[in-house]
Amino acid sequence: MLQVGLSLPRSPGGAAGGFPMAEPGEGDNTGTGQEMFGSSPVTIVITSEADTWDIDASSCLGCGQFVDWDRMPDPEQQARIPRDILSKPPKELKKLAREGYWAASRALRAQVYHQLIQQVACRLVTPDALVYRDVASRLFGKLSVSSHPLPEFLEGCSLPTYCLNLEGVTALKKILICVGNLFPDITYSPILPSLVALLLHYSEDEAQCFENISRLIASNAPHTSYIDQSFLAHQASCMTFGDLANKHCPAAHKLIASTSENVFEVYSEWLSWLFHDLPFNYAIRVFDVYLLEGQKVLYRIALALLKQYRLSVTSAELEGTDIKADLQAFMQNIAEHVTVDKLLERAFGIRLFSRKEIWLLQMANRKALMERGITMVQSRQSFHLAVDMQNFSSSIVTAQEMRVIWSWIPERFSLFPPLLLFSTSEDGCSLQRFYTCCEGYEPTVLLVKTTEGEVCGAFLSSDWSERKKSGATSGFFGTGECFVFTVRPETERYEWVFIKKPELAKAVPRSRQRSPSPSPASLLGSSPESRGTSSNHLAVPTPQRKGRLSPFLAIRHFLLPSKTASMFMSGSREGIIIGGGGGQALSLDANLLWGRTEHCETFDNPPLCQENFKVQLLEAWGFQNS
Repeated sequence: MLQVGLSLPRSPGGAAGGFPMAEPGEGDNTGTGQEMFGSSPVTIVITSEADTWDIDASSCLGCGQFVDWDRMPDPEQQARIPRDILSKPPKELKKLAREGYWAASRALRAQVYHQLIQQVACRLVTPDALVYRDVASRLFGKLSVSSHPLPEFLEGCSLPTYCLNLEGVTALKKILICVGNLFPDITYSPILPSLVALLLHYSEDEAQCFENISRLIASNAPHTSYIDQSFLAHQASCMTFGDLANKHCPAAHKLIASTSENVFEVYSEWLSWLFHDLPFNYAIRVFDVYLLEGQKVLYRIALALLKQYRLSVTSAELEGTDIKADLQAFMQNIAEHVTVDKLLERAFGIRLFSRKEIWLLQMANRKALMERGITMVQSRQSFHLAVDMQNFSSSIVTAQEMRVIWSWIPERFSLFPPLLLFSTSEDGCSLQRFYTCCEGYEPTVLLVKTTEGEVCGAFLSSDWSERKKSGATSGFFGTGECFVFTVRPETERYEWVFIKKPELAKAVPRSRQRSPSPSPASLLGSSPESRGTSSNHLAVPTPQRKGRLSPFLAIRHFLLPSKTASMFMSGSREGIIIGGGGGQALSLDANLLWGRTEHCETFDNPPLCQENFKVQLLEAWGFQNS
């Protein structure tokens, strides 16, 4: 462990840094360097752990003492602060933060930060400013200089200093050392140094900054987390971002999957985009809304950045480039592409799951990591490249094609390597054999190669044994995580229609009576004109609430306006069907020799290959979780 010697130099008298609490006189410039630095981006200085600083425990001076004001961008004119600003309802405060109201006054931002954090629900025993002063005094001595290692959770992490001066960098390290001393359970938290650094710009002293960051660390509000504090939690949030990027940024995701060997490794930097790479005037606006809205807002803004990145590059430009480095450079130069106001506007235009549902998705991803044995810091390469390029073998797709398919699959499943369950070349053309081999595995991937050389398939979220629950009447099952895809001649994915158009599931009256969905048995071999007229029916499950998509996209969680909106997968003795409504995305007969593909309402897909086709090969793949 590196040792960091710390000692704080004396503050120069009348440092140019106090927050002006009163309005300045007309034309008063207060030496902020507005003419020179008003619109120029600020370069973030990264301080290596090897640097040595002296700490003097008497460093708690005046508000703003930690800031190099010459490097602060856009020094705004001080606005008169309404007396009731901090008593406004949360909804109005969110609107003000999103619109950048705090940027009108440094003093206002400092007050708002402190009050908002004081309102965060946290554990009963949470270290405060008094505890910090006591611990800092014991650790560093009142006047003496001591040497202390930075906490282990910072190993491998850089320390963004934004616009902090030398005293600010010293204070940053002191606070992090005390956090490590008082929160021994923190084992991995790459975002923490950035948050402390940002808070220091608007803190009266070190003790206030420490108390505020401690409250964010100790937050215990339901389904809310401000700061990941372990490798497991951090990896789960990165996987969750990967899931969201997969759903909300399909063009960017496809580009990254086609140019990067490890998609997850790219997405694992998503928090660094926000709190390491963005210039200060962007990062602080992100911090404004983050304090009010929690981690969910970070997902929104990172997705908006990813969308913006896709607009600025082409596949040809990325050939042979390091996409991680290219994304980092893009974030650092974001002002060339979009203003911070436009970025936030686009971010809040992205419709995400609810905070609770995102939390549930994170918990599912954590569980998958634990099942894989990923709880401590280890190389991402070792566990996120599930498709082994050297040893993967399929008669239908190449390893690279399988890697693309795996990149579409929810992160909690794509952690695990593919396992061949069934192949017509080895197991014969038997539907019953197909069911026997696939039962007990959830989810599965179906691959079909036609005699014309076309390749298509489906990701199927539920165990094929679910088909037995319908009894003699075959029915549809599965969830909205199912999707169909093509591999050759074109590579494309078609998700459940409500992924791209969630508004279709909104505001359906509870009193509305639903027509039952047609039975799969009536769809097999029937003409389009006769579909839906059979007496065999599958009723759409009764929804429990409306207008909300579950992270697992189970149809029971929301109202659907169409009787064919939830026809994901079905199996019977006559054959299997994937997707329905106006046609089937993919249907196969009982001998697994002939199939048909059409546009269907469930996935809003075109035919996946020639409409009527003969099967050359069929494979079913599961997930090797042991």
